[in-house]
Amino acid sequence: MSGGLDIVLLVARRSLLAVLRRPVVLTFSLGQPLIWMAFFGYLFQRYPLNGLPRDIAYPDFLAPGVAVMSVLFGASQSGIAWIRDIQTGFLPRMLATPANPRLILSGKILADAIRLTVQAILVLCLALLLGVQAHPDTAALCLALLNLLLFAAAFSALSCAIALRTQAQEAMATFVHLVNMPLLFTSTALAPTRQMPDWLAHVAEINPLTSVVEALRHALLFGEYTPSPLSGSVQLALLTGLLFAVAASQMRFAAGRY
Repeated sequence: MSGGLDIVLLVARRSLLAVLRRPVVLTFSLGQPLIWMAFFGYLFQRYPLNGLPRDIAYPDFLAPGVAVMSVLFGASQSGIAWIRDIQTGFLPRMLATPANPRLILSGKILADAIRLTVQAILVLCLALLLGVQAHPDTAALCLALLNLLLFAAAFSALSCAIALRTQAQEAMATFVHLVNMPLLFTSTALAPTRQMPDWLAHVAEINPLTSVVEALRHALLFGEYTPSPLSGSVQLALLTGLLFAVAASQMRFAAGRY
């Protein structure tokens, strides 16, 4: 067991160090959410939020959505690092070792999930500096961050699966546009369901991004849990397990190829 844990931690450490050594990635990861909050938030500052307390401005409503959006976009690009590792021969060498491919995958996803969750926290801190108002509840916020961690792990696993199957950065760019934008605009990250068409509101209710955004929004703005926080965590855990299994199957396929 300890040997397996060592492999997971070593891969996670290597993944985190690779990101820290590329400050351009970190700058873009924080700069893009700030642009969304500064332009989108204040562009719609007078946007009426029906059904919400009058003291909640649109930037307050938007900040949790942008934080989760940054996780979505970061997780969807997780596999790009492995495409580089494939091209340099590093990943084939790892898969040629006796280490279980699932452990290598677990280390990669663990690093990405932790990094993206910390990134979301930094985005929220920057939002507070921009004047966003929050009244957080500690327990509800911890559960919301757990949901965020699971969401990051799920979509990092999906990104890794696509990278292992296609081995092409062009495919990753297509994935980012075809998956991220529909998920974002069919969730409550940018607007409440009360102000959506009925069909879009129904789609938003089953969108996993909505579950994560609402948990974080309720914890920060209202100091409370969402109506069913634990069921949301269970659903995200199941989604993470499913997408991990998909990525693990691609890891076995890649290990056999190399």
